[in-house]
Amino acid sequence: MAREAMRVDVLIFGGGAAGLWLLDDLVRDGYSAVLLEAHALGSGQTVASQGIIHGGLKYTLSGMLTSSADAIKHLPGLWRQCLAGQAKPDLSGTPLRSDFCYLWSTDSLWSKLGKLGASMALQVKPVSLPRGEWPQLLAGCPGSVSRLDEQVIDPHGLIAVLAMRHAERLLKIDADNREVMGVTFDIAASGVVTRVLLRDATTQNTLEFEPAKIVLTAGEGNAALRAQVGLSTDAMQRRPLHVTMARGPLPVFNGHCTDGSKTRVTITTDTDSAGRTVWQIGGQVSEDGVAMERVALIAHVKKELLATLPGLKEEMLRGVEWSTYRVNRAEGTTRGGQRPSDAVVLHEGNVITCWPTKLVLAPQASNRIRRELPKAEHPFDWHALSAWTRELDVAQPPWEREREWLP
Repeated sequence: MAREAMRVDVLIFGGGAAGLWLLDDLVRDGYSAVLLEAHALGSGQTVASQGIIHGGLKYTLSGMLTSSADAIKHLPGLWRQCLAGQAKPDLSGTPLRSDFCYLWSTDSLWSKLGKLGASMALQVKPVSLPRGEWPQLLAGCPGSVSRLDEQVIDPHGLIAVLAMRHAERLLKIDADNREVMGVTFDIAASGVVTRVLLRDATTQNTLEFEPAKIVLTAGEGNAALRAQVGLSTDAMQRRPLHVTMARGPLPVFNGHCTDGSKTRVTITTDTDSAGRTVWQIGGQVSEDGVAMERVALIAHVKKELLATLPGLKEEMLRGVEWSTYRVNRAEGTTRGGQRPSDAVVLHEGNVITCWPTKLVLAPQASNRIRRELPKAEHPFDWHALSAWTRELDVAQPPWEREREWLP
């Protein structure tokens, strides 16, 4: 049964961290906003991330305050307040994997890290730890071990907290299969959307929106959506990662090993549904692994772990299982394909496209989008959405989805 078109201030496509953070901000600002998601909430980049709220230090390892570090440096303080329930959005229900990361190095760079953090006005600075406070995995480390107050969150839990607050505004769609449940855009010109038609094959309902603004925060999905509204797909680039996971009798550990201007390995820890400890292992090894098959990457990562963790012994890896997953970082296009230094926001017609670049930049992306919006005009019509399918789950972490594990 067709309904009269629903007029909304903002129609958001994409239920990852950027889209849900924006939705929360918009609702508090008084906008009538609805979010559409074609898959599980957070699927793609958000739940595949390691959940580190970076403070910018990794971007100063060359000895310079890069634009990436400058964009990020104030955000860990905001996240910390939100996670404590002291700022909006209230993220106090988000599981915290760790309140800090360890930082250590395989070369002489360690002696410069504290000076870098101080001289470049970073708010999250490394603090050298006395040897008695070093974790067992770093026992015997040459030089210094530092504490870096970068919190590590559970991305799945973050999405669940944000989604629960606005469940009535989240609608299930299928942008990839128009015959099952389609999305159709009426456009007056390139990037000027007059109507959006949804068709639900389950209920045979249709739903029409007349949005003042459309915001695309769908990660890789932004490319197809931009094509549908007559915008160029060249505005997006993909940078792949091949991330390693280990599960079994492993200690809880979160930290970065630096080597020169690179983060050699980054390890974060969680627990799977069977109660096993799980390590996600990123950093340079996840970029090296793009050209490797699973078995070769696992062998490479094991060597790197043994080389960078002095307290890790071969026998400690007995009983540990290994797997990997691939994920593309969808970003705004840059010259040479390098990582953008900040969130990328493009405003064309009445369509705003956003790639947050990193999880920590979600609030930055939201602020930039909101500056592009006119004042709220339309009341939120709860009744118009009442009959729409809402079967939206939160995407499971990679270790819960992966079925092939190697001993």
